[in-house]
Amino acid sequence: MRFRHFLVLLLFIIGLSTSFAQCAMCRAVAESSREGGSSIANGLNTGILYLMSFPYVLLIIGILSLLYKRNN
Repeated sequence: MRFRHFLVLLLFIIGLSTSFAQCAMCRAVAESSREGGSSIANGLNTGILYLMSFPYVLLIIGILSLLYKRNN
């Protein structure tokens, strides 16, 4: 059981280091497009927020359905 927890923690840490690299690349593209007078940065930021919201929505729906199933 402890090995499974360690494995999950390790996967989260590996995923975290990958996500920092992606954010840095997105930020560089947004800054360079903003300097050029383009509005790509606003669309890029909106897209990132849109994609980031789905895991949290699914998590909330899962927790609420679990609570509903337990109570009924």
